[in-house]
Amino acid sequence: MMLLAFIFLLALLPAGSASGRHLPKAAISSPVFGPREVQGVLGGSAIVKCFYPPTAVNRHDRKYWCKMQGTRCVTVVSSNYVAPGYEGRVSLIDHPEAENFQVNISALGLGDAGTFQCGVGVNGRGLSHTVTVTLVEDPSEAAELFYVKLHSTWTVSCSFGEGTESLRKYLCKKETGGCRNIVDSHQDIDPDFQGRILLTFEKPSGTFSVTVTQMDWEDTGLYYCGAGEYGKDSNLKGLDVFVYEDKNFPQLQTKVIGKTGGSATFECLFDPLMKSSTRFWRKLRQEGGYETIIDNIGFVNYKYEGRVAMFENPGNKTVTVILNQLQAKDEGFYWCMSNELKEQQSSTELKVVEGKPALSGKKTVEALPGSRVDLSCSYPCQYYSYEKYWCKWNSSGCFMLPGQQQGVAGPSASCNTSTRTMLLSFDPLTEDDEGWYWCGVKRNGAFGETRGVQLLLSSGDDAKHTPELLEVDSSRDSGAVPPGGAYSDAEVRKGAAPESSDESRGSNTLALVLGPLAGLILIVVTAFAIVKYRQLKRSDLVSVGSYRTNISMSDFESVRDFSASNGAKEIQETPVGGDEFVTTTDTQESAADTTKAKRSSKEDAELAYSSFLVTSDTIAQGSSRGDSAVPKVSPPQD
Repeated sequence: MMLLAFIFLLALLPAGSASGRHLPKAAISSPVFGPREVQGVLGGSAIVKCFYPPTAVNRHDRKYWCKMQGTRCVTVVSSNYVAPGYEGRVSLIDHPEAENFQVNISALGLGDAGTFQCGVGVNGRGLSHTVTVTLVEDPSEAAELFYVKLHSTWTVSCSFGEGTESLRKYLCKKETGGCRNIVDSHQDIDPDFQGRILLTFEKPSGTFSVTVTQMDWEDTGLYYCGAGEYGKDSNLKGLDVFVYEDKNFPQLQTKVIGKTGGSATFECLFDPLMKSSTRFWRKLRQEGGYETIIDNIGFVNYKYEGRVAMFENPGNKTVTVILNQLQAKDEGFYWCMSNELKEQQSSTELKVVEGKPALSGKKTVEALPGSRVDLSCSYPCQYYSYEKYWCKWNSSGCFMLPGQQQGVAGPSASCNTSTRTMLLSFDPLTEDDEGWYWCGVKRNGAFGETRGVQLLLSSGDDAKHTPELLEVDSSRDSGAVPPGGAYSDAEVRKGAAPESSDESRGSNTLALVLGPLAGLILIVVTAFAIVKYRQLKRSDLVSVGSYRTNISMSDFESVRDFSASNGAKEIQETPVGGDEFVTTTDTQESAADTTKAKRSSKEDAELAYSSFLVTSDTIAQGSSRGDSAVPKVSPPQD
């Protein structure tokens, strides 16, 4: 029955790598760690160091060293006790700040050999670790002890002298039947350590170091670093590695997945953040070694300009690195490294997959100096409640730009939640504004997706184009800015405030509708004016008191012609209130004026008005004398 239960438990374990298919070694052992074996010479001394979990209780609790006798463990020394027979040669010193205590034994005797336990609290309560002490005449060099936190980094340095420069350098792990190669100077790397182990050469000659990140339970064990071949050369050094869990140690991601054109965020742990240290972010090369991409003192690899930035977070003792505009060739392993805190290095694998990035917008925007520019960045509904920001990139980082509501000079950022668009406005655009800008989102202070856009200043030749041509060209040019983006000086009326992107689109639509209508109205009005002008040319309407009459300009011409042909002082007028013709006398100068060249329509109208007044006066005088007073006019003789 127990066997069936064990098989069922194994079936539930997830499939994975060779190491992932085994139960964690430290998961079934005590949280207190120390060496498995300590060797000493009779009459000599030995030192045993034991580590315990860094809790407040453990720091103040009793520490002890006891010897196993059957099922009991008899105390030899503790925090406040030394057993009889051990006074003066056995001591226990607690180092709570280093989370360990040390047992010092001198004048080793036969009774000091055997199986012991070092622990915290009361003997036999489980917080203990078993150590075997042996006495030898010629002890071999004891393996160096390493206590490494789960998911942290282990670094070891090995040196074998100048005569070993040409020999193969390696790190192997002791297993049944031999020592499994983990890494060597020929770049032969065990698959379980791929991407998280690095071998580098150091000074003096013959010295090299090995760094392993993301230490797991299965990494506990006995290792050997050496020069040459294991078992054939004596250049060998033992390394006893213990992995233990610290629940306060932050758990960093070991793999990040990003989309082509999108971004990826990496967390680096530096505890504590030392201002004097230099922090690097590097990519491992497939052929060996690494390439530095960015550091915290202003260096950025030229191939990554505008794409990568480093942000320090002293609050949680981490550094965030963001890489955007992802490409397929960006896949690989990235390392956070320090020149002073090697144990805090970490590695992350980046996978780039096809897909549409969460943030979208133009990659490049070009505009004229002095114009208005709106950089736009659209985000999906899932980012609606996230904090949005714009920042300007340089080699020292990406510096946050103020929001529009703060009313400060320079570019201002705003967010339209109805259209899910973030805008960065420049009004007017200056030469200092050229460069890279990032839009991004945050959640609970943690950086999320970002997108980069490059703002370029165009040459003055673009100002020669008309606004219509600029608008047509912008729809065909992949690098041009859509409506709501960049505007040239020709597109903004002189003396008028620049319009927003929505107002610009509205004005363009209104112009397209009213333009043809205005042209049609202009044609109709012009035609009407021409018709009226021609009518006015032929007949001018004159009003006198309550009388209205049409005075034809052709009548004036015929009267003048008739008067001129007969040399008379009479002028024929059109009838007013009757059918009679009336005559009047005029001076010789007036008669002569009628023979002058043809007047303009305005002059003719004035003449007609004067003649009408004279005729009206004559008619009024005739009416007072009766009909006999009106002289008869003879028809003209041919």
